[in-house]
This record gives sequence, structure tokens and C-alpha cells, in this order.
Amino acid sequence: MKKDLISNDIQLDSSGKLIHLLGLKGLSKNHLTHILDVADSLIDNQGNLKKSKALDDMSVANLFFEPSTRTRNTFEIAAMRSSANVINVDLANSALKKNEDLLDTMRTLQAMQIDMFVIRHKQSALPHYVAENIDNVSILNAGDGINAHPTQALLDMLTIRQHKKSFENLSVAIVGDIVHSRVAHSNIQALKTLGTTDVRLVAPAGLQYNDDSCSLRRVDDIEMGIKNCDVVIALRLQKERMLEADIPNEQEYFDNYGLTPERLALAKPDAIVMHPGPINRGVEIDSSVADSNQSAILQQVTNGIAVRMAIMEILAGKS
Repeated sequence: MKKDLISNDIQLDSSGKLIHLLGLKGLSKNHLTHILDVADSLIDNQGNLKKSKALDDMSVANLFFEPSTRTRNTFEIAAMRSSANVINVDLANSALKKNEDLLDTMRTLQAMQIDMFVIRHKQSALPHYVAENIDNVSILNAGDGINAHPTQALLDMLTIRQHKKSFENLSVAIVGDIVHSRVAHSNIQALKTLGTTDVRLVAPAGLQYNDDSCSLRRVDDIEMGIKNCDVVIALRLQKERMLEADIPNEQEYFDNYGLTPERLALAKPDAIVMHPGPINRGVEIDSSVADSNQSAILQQVTNGIAVRMAIMEILAGKS
């Protein structure tokens, strides 16, 4: 399904209540703020995650058709900390390998009284397809193709909000493979919805955002792109995309777009650095930056659990 044909309308019921989380397009500022508020309430004053009984009568199935460490594990931990029963479906040895139809697999799981499906898939809009064809199960998009990664964007927004007073006056630079990054696409949508007007997309021409409907500042010079920024989000560079962007090797990418201490010094003194992980040190970001006091990368991981707890509790009507 083409990205511009993907609709998120089915994630809200007739009263505007969230029943799935498929993408951020179509969600209001109030929807996003409510998710962030609930996530904040699940973190104590020392930055530690709380536990909840909100999902103690529910079951959550993780269906990861793509490899994942952070997203899969944080979804599992989030469900467990909310007291849900968690099923990590062994897709490598499932009936799908016997040519069972995907929807038949989903309906079989539904018949096992599963309340939520967490789905990651290389095909854009696959979670939307499931949501359109399976009733009475909430679908959470854990990343679909190059389309969207809504929970990553929400944990990024929570991290930004913990450091900055408001979104309206921020300058945010997103650096790297923007055209193929579902993280970037969801972050752009989240920032727009929350009121950030100065969003700078920093990338070589072959990896730049190609959505003409989005009036954002596109920059091919990293020094210009991050100058006086409040937030710098470095994206993971996928090696298979380098040839498409006419980048012959990792060293050349780092020389032109890597986030170094010298480049970070061009941003505001209190700027924070973020990265969705996994980090390619010495490619997207210098180790001294990734491990610096300005880095919020590990905080993002913790926030991912809180955000995913919040979303599941909201979908369950327990927030």
C-alpha cells in the first residue's frame, strides 16, 4: 500500500477515543498530550518506572516479523509492568511457515482471548490491514516498513518534554536517512501536531524527505542544520541505503554528516542529543557525543517503557 493512501481513521471510535495506535497522523494535540501525561505519571521523581495493575486481566501478544531489541523488549517489559499476560509469538516456527494466511493466524490468536496485538512488519500498512479485518483486539504499530513508528516518536516527544519547557519555540534537527526512516516520519508528524515550527531535515540529497506536502526546511549541510538547535535527533544509517544516496562508505558519511563534539558545539549549549538506536558509533555519531552529558539516548529507552505502558492502558480504558 502506498504511503499516501494509508489511513489512520480506524484508530479512533465514533467518540474520538483511541482504540488502536497505527500512526500519529489524524491524532490531535490533546491525544498526544494525554499519552505523554499518562506516561509521565508512570515515572517517579527519581526517574524510576512504577508498576501498575491496569492490565491484570488482559493478554498482549508480540508479533515481530522483523528483528528488534529495544522495541520488542520494552513492549514486553511495559506489558508485564502493567500486569498483563505476555505472549511472544514464535513466528519462525509458527503456522505461517506452513503457508497459513496471516489473518488466519491473527484470528487463531484472537480466539485465544488475546486483547492486544503488537505488530512490527517490513510491509507498510500491515498493522492497518490487521486492524481493518480483526474485531475486538487493539492493534499497536511497532513499526511498519518505512511508514511509521508511532511509539518511538511518542517516547522521543516525552524525552524532549522532560528537558524543554514547550514544543512551540523549539528548533529541532533530524539528521540522517530521512526518506527511509519510519522514526523520522512519525517524529515529523508528532512535532507538527505539538506545535514545533522549526524542524530541520538534514540529509544528503539521496536520503532527503521527498514528501512535497510537508513544508519543512531541508538542509544538506549539517553545520547549518544544527546551528542554534535545541534538539538534535540522529538517525541510524542503514548500510544498504548508502548506495542509493551515492555514499560510497561509512567514513565519508561520518565526515559529512556525523555528529561530532565540534558540530554539536554549534547547537545551543543546553541542546540534547537523541538517537532511536541501535547506534553505529563513528558513523552517525561520535562516541564522545553519544556518551556525553547532553545525550538523552538511554533516557529514551526508559521512556519507551513508560510510553508503551501508557498507550496500552489508554487502549484498555484503564488510564
